[in-house]
Amino acid sequence: MSVDPKHSSLHQSAQKIGIPFTKYWNPIDRHIEANGLKLHFLEWGDPAKPTVVLLHGFAQSAHSFDFVSLSLADRFHVLALDFRGHGESDWSDSEDYTRESMQKDLEDFVIKTNSAPVIIVGLSLGGTIGYQYTAANQKLVRSLVIIDVAPRLQESGVQRVRKFVENKDYFDSIEEMVSAVQVFRPDRTKNQIVASVMRNAKQHADGRWSWKYDPVLKRQTSRYEQTEKDRMQLWKSLESITCPTLFVRGAESDVVSAETATELVSRMQNAIEVTVNGAGHLVTTDNPIGFIESIDPFLKSGL
Repeated sequence: MSVDPKHSSLHQSAQKIGIPFTKYWNPIDRHIEANGLKLHFLEWGDPAKPTVVLLHGFAQSAHSFDFVSLSLADRFHVLALDFRGHGESDWSDSEDYTRESMQKDLEDFVIKTNSAPVIIVGLSLGGTIGYQYTAANQKLVRSLVIIDVAPRLQESGVQRVRKFVENKDYFDSIEEMVSAVQVFRPDRTKNQIVASVMRNAKQHADGRWSWKYDPVLKRQTSRYEQTEKDRMQLWKSLESITCPTLFVRGAESDVVSAETATELVSRMQNAIEVTVNGAGHLVTTDNPIGFIESIDPFLKSGL
């Protein structure tokens, strides 16, 4: 497979840090009408192989899974979705960014891509959407990977993430965006941050830069806060799931405690737990190699 110059830096970065992959897969940018919106997704690998659907976290995009997608594409057909209002997907004219609407988007997406039964892999918000979708569509899901999210979250971690997301809407330069991320993530190298920013930022006609998500989301972070009623419903969804499930927690996560992770696995019918060292809440980008190694045995067991 030839290397697309557009993605050569991804392949080079992956090789440099030791991401396991055997082919120089190039993702295909695709769009699909789902639940009334045009949603963007990245397609990797061979469509004849089992499909993995990757669901990113709040204020992120399909590109947050690039290293993971590159590695999984050797064995799977990978579809990394941009949620509504995120990445290259349409923004909602009615400012509808509820979990319920995102779940309906996912339901339509799986049907229209004719990809069921799927393996769902979701981080944070994507994990919640993923397990709610699975609970409601059990026959369409082979297995489920939930990454660092649960019905009970640690408030300190939630507020840390919220503070970053609610930062300014526009930046004068890429350098300013990089500096903002460095304050939020001092553990990551500048090269890592620059690569991430370039994939998730866009420049406007006036020369300023912003993140690739609807600014309305910044003012709706409270919508994702959990009431006691929400928690009860989320626990009920998790407890109803019968497919093989892997819960992945970052060892340094300040969003999900080790105790909550253990409780979640114990309350589910067919779940196991793994902890990724050297990773906080954003496991897939904090330690992509550790994440890939943690899910590999689980995914292989389901083939």
